[in-house]
Amino acid sequence: MSNTTSAGAKPIVLAYSGGLDTSFLVPWLAEKYGRPVVTVTVDTGGVDEAAARTLRERALALGAVEHHLVDARADYFEQVLRFLIMGNVRRGNLYPLCVGAERVMQAQTIAHMARKLGTSTIAHGCTAAGNDQVRFEVALRTLAPDLEVLAPVRDQAFKRQEELEFLEKRNLPVPPFGAAYSINRGLWGVTIGGKETLTSNGSIPEEAWVLSRGAFTNPRPPERHVISFEKGRPVAIDGRRMSPVELIETLESIAAPFGIGRGIHLGDTIIGTKGRVAFEAPAAETLLTAHRELEKLVLTARQQRIKEMVAQPYGDLVHEGQLLDPVCRDIEALLLSSQERVTGDVHVLMRPGNLFVEGVESPYSLMAASKGVYGEAAGEWTAADALGFSKIVSLTGVFHRRAGERASQSKAGR
Repeated sequence: MSNTTSAGAKPIVLAYSGGLDTSFLVPWLAEKYGRPVVTVTVDTGGVDEAAARTLRERALALGAVEHHLVDARADYFEQVLRFLIMGNVRRGNLYPLCVGAERVMQAQTIAHMARKLGTSTIAHGCTAAGNDQVRFEVALRTLAPDLEVLAPVRDQAFKRQEELEFLEKRNLPVPPFGAAYSINRGLWGVTIGGKETLTSNGSIPEEAWVLSRGAFTNPRPPERHVISFEKGRPVAIDGRRMSPVELIETLESIAAPFGIGRGIHLGDTIIGTKGRVAFEAPAAETLLTAHRELEKLVLTARQQRIKEMVAQPYGDLVHEGQLLDPVCRDIEALLLSSQERVTGDVHVLMRPGNLFVEGVESPYSLMAASKGVYGEAAGEWTAADALGFSKIVSLTGVFHRRAGERASQSKAGR
């Protein structure tokens, strides 16, 4: 390895999260290639002023010659999150794509920074066993096939303990949790991976949770809130209008202390193996649940059914780093059309570990539009209409039964 930087060498642009893998790569890349390392953190959520300061200080202490923080939260909402809300997207009927969905945007930003700095080499800290390696590689090959992509943690098969020892040997700063947990945080939530998630049973310890630590040992009294939507977009909490980013961050601070959105997802990785990860998604859980219930009030049954048919594959495409595929634009067009009347208020009750929707209201309510009252009184139809409808609806079953009886009689008569 080279321990000096070649004069005039073009920098390596490193996608930097501040975790163990990318912290290790700052000095390792500099030593291995003898080139300056520029770290770039793409803020898609979870980076406050204190965190931003820490990221910068740690990157420079590790040997980076420059550090850049790019705020992409608003773009992340517009390009990705609003469609995940409109589609009520969850993976495995549980996991709301807390992290991973933003990787295409991060790759796009890293590629742009490399060109701005006049270099053709970028690096990331993905492993060979995870999903992010595929997301980054697919996005980068699509957006910037001319760039050289280094993935040392994957290609050199570094272990987390080796990385930790590398940093400690050089008296370089080690991220919180050291090698024990891999934590990714974004606008849509947090994922936590550790030894407990390497098998299919058991939870992470209470102290490993990031947003909801102590939610059940020190439970809060219940709270009621109102979430408002306009054309499928969340616009207000308790009547206070906010930008999407502010709303999501505010909702996270409200719901996290209740342990809402805490879970462990077991599912299929992009490369075909089974994987397990703990997650905390208080804002995502609240918005997805509230939005789904509002849609039930204003959308027809067929609208909901068709939406569900395209929302699941859309979530899969986003999860797999295929957001740039043109079919995603087609699905997004349908989702946008479906949200024309998804406007109204959702009343929620928050209790430790539980989000309960108490009611929904909308000027486009299909329930209020009917003169009938479910289970109580007919509306735009008479009792005779109901009888006739029941007879017609039963015809398929009647014909099926009759055909079976005829076949049996025919066989008996032979």
